[in-house]
Amino acid sequence: DDYGDLQTDGNRSGHLQNALASEGMRNEEIFRIIGAQLAEIGDQLDKEIQARVVNDLVQHFLNENLSREEITRCLSQAVEGLARAIPSDMEQEKALLVLAMVLTKKVANRVPSLLQRIFSTTVNYINQHLHTYIVRMVSALVG
Repeated sequence: DDYGDLQTDGNRSGHLQNALASEGMRNEEIFRIIGAQLAEIGDQLDKEIQARVVNDLVQHFLNENLSREEITRCLSQAVEGLARAIPSDMEQEKALLVLAMVLTKKVANRVPSLLQRIFSTTVNYINQHLHTYIVRMVSALVG
């Protein structure tokens, strides 16, 4: 059961898995717990995202001339714009993470051929902006 972190280049990184295994909790259990929490929040936020935001993102993703950095910046701006409307009692990083994932789902549902591009962009966004938060969230479950 090697479930190391899947990197955007397809390689697996085992550092998180090794740390979790040494704590006696299987990755599957941890990711299920985190996933369930994020899915619940995502269901709430899903209703708040206007079709215009999704349509704008789809148009950016369809533009083949945009670089990886530019498309990540578009996603980041959409996520941060939506996050301004999130209730202040929700942890900011959690809101950003869930919004990025919900937007990914909405774009992929709208234009399935964009799945690979939106997924890799979202992973890039999360790695750039939310990596530390995810490590803290996992550590809190194992600790």
